[in-house]
Amino acid sequence: MTRPTTTTSQGATGLTRSTGDNHRWWVLAVIGLAQLMVVLDATIVNIALPSAQKDLGFTDGNRQWVVTAYALAFGSLLLLGGRIADLVGRKRIFLIGLVGFSVASALGGAAPSFEVLVIARALQGAFGALLAPAALSLLTTTFSDPSERGKAFGIYGAIAGTGGAFGLLLGGLLTEYLNWRWCLFVNLILAAIAFVGAVRLLHAGAPEDPPKLDIPGTVLVSLGLFGLVYGFSNAESHSWSSVGTWGFLVAGVVLLIAFVWWQSRTEHPVLPLRVVLDRNRGASFLAMFIAGAGMFGVFLFLTYYLQQSLSYSPVMTGVAFLPMIAMVIFASVTATNALVPRLGAKPIVPVGMLLGALGMAWLTRLDLHSTYGANILPPLLVMGIGMGLIFAPAMSLGTAGVASHDAGVASATVNTSQQVGGSIGTALLNTLATSAATAYLVGKQASPANQAQAQLHSYSTAYWWSAAFFVFGMVVCGLIYPAGKPVIHPTEEGGGTAPSVHM
Repeated sequence: MTRPTTTTSQGATGLTRSTGDNHRWWVLAVIGLAQLMVVLDATIVNIALPSAQKDLGFTDGNRQWVVTAYALAFGSLLLLGGRIADLVGRKRIFLIGLVGFSVASALGGAAPSFEVLVIARALQGAFGALLAPAALSLLTTTFSDPSERGKAFGIYGAIAGTGGAFGLLLGGLLTEYLNWRWCLFVNLILAAIAFVGAVRLLHAGAPEDPPKLDIPGTVLVSLGLFGLVYGFSNAESHSWSSVGTWGFLVAGVVLLIAFVWWQSRTEHPVLPLRVVLDRNRGASFLAMFIAGAGMFGVFLFLTYYLQQSLSYSPVMTGVAFLPMIAMVIFASVTATNALVPRLGAKPIVPVGMLLGALGMAWLTRLDLHSTYGANILPPLLVMGIGMGLIFAPAMSLGTAGVASHDAGVASATVNTSQQVGGSIGTALLNTLATSAATAYLVGKQASPANQAQAQLHSYSTAYWWSAAFFVFGMVVCGLIYPAGKPVIHPTEEGGGTAPSVHM
């Protein structure tokens, strides 16, 4: 890679614009690698948890905090991270996020105790909250040509949609052939490659018309999101009647309502309501939230099913998801390049939701004698196509049409929607599945056969609820997305706005 030469003014993009198309695609590679690192870290540790637990000697009750610490920090700080990127400059925040994420990963990989591991995971989430919105806003302001934008967001959406599944595969490989610590150390390699590419390809620059930081709004939204994520996460190990569950949920809702009220009145909001109230962006944020909640029914419970019911190894469990990844990539690129430009998002995203519901309903037919080729692969392929039709268009339209000084917070809202949706979906589905297994065993002998059937019943319950999430998403997105194909107006030369989309 060679350093691109500047041929136009940088504006607020934080990126050198070059006459060579190759430079933009190298930028996409760097941004995609950083996004992959953030997304896969939400799942890569899952498969390694049993080994880490044995090595560090922590209890089953504490095990969830290795995952929850990351989700709490990441989900609650994303909007703040996006606004800081708008305020300070996206390249600078992108590099800080990369370095901080890699240092936190090294700390976690070398952790001598459970407490250090949890602290490292929380730090990963905090620096990921800087990195993810900076990456997406750089992508938003780099690709202004409609055809290039479609291709770029197709690839980026595929990374976002498959990162979780790829994390399961990579986690299985590293755990089985090296050890669990490499599930964290691998980020050092990814971050080093992305850092070198970012230094060479991104221009430092200073943001034009940087926004002022809304401190009260930042505190309200960060604490509100923390309350929601913590409350739902706490429900996995405590009852819904526990004060630690409903108390945090109520506090989170109240704080978020106060946040919306404050944003409508303050002069410099951290999340300007104009970003959310646009129909395309609002529908896209909801699509990311609902799909994030529903798709964990695949990653979480199908992983349990493959390993515990069918005795798959960690590596084979990860390999089982590869066809789904291929379908997500194919559908993402097709949707953003061929379908949405001609038909608009209104038919495409709801169809993706419908396919997600069908795939989940299909998974309810799995039993102890199911085979991969006949029973597991077909619904995975359907799910992959559905996820591709949702994620890439939603990410593209969720960040289109915003002013350059709002690109970071718009990008953060996309990431927040997916992350908070995933956290809430995981907690709800886990609780529902556990309750279903307990109810199944009422009046029955706790024999191995009944235990196995209870597990299957719990998975099926989670799949049905996930299907319900997607059906709800189909209806909501079908109603909110405006009809008609998008017309994208590229950024004016040296101007200060991102591409705008009009339906």
